Amino acid sequence: MSDTINSAVAALNEKLGDGFDASAKFVLGDEGSVIVDENGVRAGDDDADVTLTADVETFEQILSGDLNPTGAFMSGKLTIDGDMSAAMRLASALA
Repeated sequence: MSDTINSAVAALNEKLGDGFDASAKFVLGDEGSVIVDENGVRAGDDDADVTLTADVETFEQILSGDLNPTGAFMSGKLTIDGDMSAAMRLASALA
C-alpha cells in the first residue's frame, strides 16, 4: 500500500470519525483507492454506493479544506459515479 493511500486513510478517519451511513470509494489516480463505510475508512477496492475519482492533488486539497468538493465536481477535477445523495452527504461530512 502506498504512503498516499495510508495518509488518505488517516486523514479521512480523522475527519469522519465513526464512519459513514453509506459506502463510498475514493479512487486516487494510480495510487489506489480508499473505502469509507459504516465501519470506518480503509484501503480497498470494494464495490460502493458511490465512487469519487480525483487525482492525488485534488483529493489532498479537498481534505485540507482548500477545495470545496462541490467546486471540484463542477470544475471537472472530481468525477462521481453512483448515488449522488451519498456523495452530497459525504461532501458535507468532509467540510
